[in-house]
Amino acid sequence: MQTILITGGAGFIGSNLVDTLLRLGNKVICYDNFDNFYDRTIKENNIKEALKNPSFILQEADIRSMECLQDCFNEQRPDIVIHLAAKAGVRHSLENPELYYDVNVLGTLNILEAMKKFGIKKMIFASSSSVYGNNKKIPFAEDDPVDTPISPYAATKKASELLCHTYNYLYNIDIFVLRFFTVFGPRQRPDLAIHKFTNLIKEGKPIPFYGDGYESRDYTYIDDIIQGIVKSLEKLKGYEIINLGNSKTIKLFEMVKCIENALQRKAIIEKYPKQPGDVLTTFADISKAKNLIDYSPLTAFNEGVINFIKWKTKNDECPVCK
Repeated sequence: MQTILITGGAGFIGSNLVDTLLRLGNKVICYDNFDNFYDRTIKENNIKEALKNPSFILQEADIRSMECLQDCFNEQRPDIVIHLAAKAGVRHSLENPELYYDVNVLGTLNILEAMKKFGIKKMIFASSSSVYGNNKKIPFAEDDPVDTPISPYAATKKASELLCHTYNYLYNIDIFVLRFFTVFGPRQRPDLAIHKFTNLIKEGKPIPFYGDGYESRDYTYIDDIIQGIVKSLEKLKGYEIINLGNSKTIKLFEMVKCIENALQRKAIIEKYPKQPGDVLTTFADISKAKNLIDYSPLTAFNEGVINFIKWKTKNDECPVCK
């Protein structure tokens, strides 16, 4: 049994990972501050089954508090840290860049310092496809230049990747940086497009349509992301940057059409100009992930949307889960 600390463990990706790691027989510490970005009851619902497991420990605390981190590390002595906690969202980062820097960069630095102090030598860091910016080369590969982020959020992720490299070099901490590509599925945050659009279409309300509808994303189903994280744990040695995507692109209008088909309802579309900070496309080259960690995404986009809507329909009876 390994002791694994997951920051942001009550969130969308984190809670799905918690459930998987518990099933695999690990002790899991969920370190989460239940940020008020959305209703905390949603996160509480995410981990309600995990709380019944004696191998699960919930630590409600903030990664910006070095004292809390050190107390947790001292008491729990994790073998591995999976750092998922972050202020998320490109558009929100334009409104409050200082907060994003504080949480995402200084929070990551705190974790690395605490790991150094307590001799914890293995970490997985959740980065983002946003670091590629409007990269002209498609698909995006890990050795592509990522020196031109176009949002504060992307810049904080790039800065955190550099910190991870520094601590690997100086202190021999094994770190895999996983660049996630537009994760979706059950427990998806309510502000994310597929969740938000599903709500609005079901309610007969207009959906905001930014740009011309040809902007595309590499949507990656949550189970495939969890697969990539778990397989990374098995190979965690040195410093590596790894794309976790589906390596297929879906245009915005195609995404809406897929939700319409699943719901059997038409969307009411309100068009708006493209938003600052939004990239035109994301598209993952996953050849490194396939070769290094035997990663193989299995869920097609339309199948993932159907799975999400089934989960959402089941949870609609709980108002805070909508």
